Amino acid sequence: MTNWMLVIPFVGYLLGLLGFGYLASQKLDDLSDYLLGGRTIGSGVTALTLQATSMSGFMFMGGPALAFKQGLWALWYAAGDFGGGLVNLAVLGRNLRRVTEALGSLTPIEWLEDRYMHASVRVVGATIAIIFLSAYVIAQFIAAGKAIEAISGLPFIYGLSIGAGIIVLYTFVGGYLAVAWTDAFQAIVMAIGMNVILIAGIIEVGGPSSLVNKIAAKDPTYLSIWGKGFAHAGEWGVVAGAVLIYSIGYMGLPHAVVRHLSMKDPDTAKGAAIWNVFYNTFFIYQPYILGLMAIVLLPNLSDPEMAVIRLATSLLPGILAAIILAALMAAVMSTADSLLIMAGSILSRDVVQRFAADDLSDDQMFLWSRMLVLTIGVVGVIIAAVQPPGIFDLVVFAFGGLGTAFLVPNVAGVYWDRANWQGALAAMIGGAGTNIIWTVQDLQSVSAIHPFFAGILGSALLMIVVTLITEPPAGQAISIVQRARRAESAPQGTAQKSARSLAPEARSIGEYLAADNTHSMTATDSSAVTQQPADD
Repeated sequence: MTNWMLVIPFVGYLLGLLGFGYLASQKLDDLSDYLLGGRTIGSGVTALTLQATSMSGFMFMGGPALAFKQGLWALWYAAGDFGGGLVNLAVLGRNLRRVTEALGSLTPIEWLEDRYMHASVRVVGATIAIIFLSAYVIAQFIAAGKAIEAISGLPFIYGLSIGAGIIVLYTFVGGYLAVAWTDAFQAIVMAIGMNVILIAGIIEVGGPSSLVNKIAAKDPTYLSIWGKGFAHAGEWGVVAGAVLIYSIGYMGLPHAVVRHLSMKDPDTAKGAAIWNVFYNTFFIYQPYILGLMAIVLLPNLSDPEMAVIRLATSLLPGILAAIILAALMAAVMSTADSLLIMAGSILSRDVVQRFAADDLSDDQMFLWSRMLVLTIGVVGVIIAAVQPPGIFDLVVFAFGGLGTAFLVPNVAGVYWDRANWQGALAAMIGGAGTNIIWTVQDLQSVSAIHPFFAGILGSALLMIVVTLITEPPAGQAISIVQRARRAESAPQGTAQKSARSLAPEARSIGEYLAADNTHSMTATDSSAVTQQPADD
């Protein structure tokens, strides 16, 4: 039977998101606005959208489910996640923002081709990104379907269709600006909702000490750092992967990296880092603690991924439970919308426009991007309807695939001038390929090494070895990267020409180089004039 005390506030929340998408659409002037919000996003919104888009339904379903099944072992993932956004902003934030503006890059895949100067990097990168982004989208759609099913009593397929439809619609209409601002709002809703249920759970279980004692009474190995039944005893390679996947993996996620490209200016990263630490304090560990509480409060729970929803509906009055469930949908939507806009951006900008026979206008690119968002959403719903693996497994697989493919090329592209396209290509294919093989063949159980850890090691090794045995990169992109990294101003007009009119980046770079040559000639002439009296 439908609980209207839950349904009515929830429906109002979803309709509010649609309204915001419409308002954001009224501010779109060109493709840069649709893909990057016009590069106007400030520090607070940057931090919140970065965290919201990275958290996903995993934090409300996958994370608590892992804690319910494995106990304290799950906190290895939380430990890495707490610092993940900060590491991302500190390592890539300012410098990647400068470099991509100087090169005129609008998407994380376009940036890789602009830096490594070879079309194969873009083709392979776009293919890998779309595959894993699609898997990630499916995980979010499954979470949305389960949430709406629990709230309304509707069959899963109807919940899936409703949740995915809302996400696709406001992303389709409002683009990145709608995504960024709704993410920021939803991040706040997520934190409030999570802490409300946490407080209720602590009261119900009798306090932290009582929780620990009751868990120990059920099975003391729940409290081991190796997992229930010491399932991962001595497997430090698995521990390393569990910590690293979320602590450094963000730097490989296209939908997280694009947050750097959209920042108002490079200094935005400083303020975003402060916001990030503050927000994570009130959100990261809470879902896992709720999973531990469910061991005691919901011992007969058949589906561990429903732990937070069941705790909310059993411990809280209707209106507060509605807040929790809205927070769950916030987690799902804030990731799914970013995944959709990123996949649409990559397909339209990095595939359709890049390899089109004729130049495409802004209006044509708007249409392509929006239609691709719609197509990906529909295909995602169809695939999610058969309910693939659990949300935790699917998210870790997709997150790991993106991280192992793009983390090393992103970081090397900014900081290692010797890195070339052959090394980047090898790193992308080797990293993602290792992650896939390790997961499909379950090599973790044989090697005691986490798929992400294996993939990132393989990616880094291939980048270094292949780069060093092949020719150094040639071209002017390296010079531009060096100048941008040294905090020199971006070439006057470069970003505007690329972002606003979508003219080929080569034209802006050429103009910059011409201006640089003129400056060098002027300096030479001045030196000659200065030295003339001595010659006389």
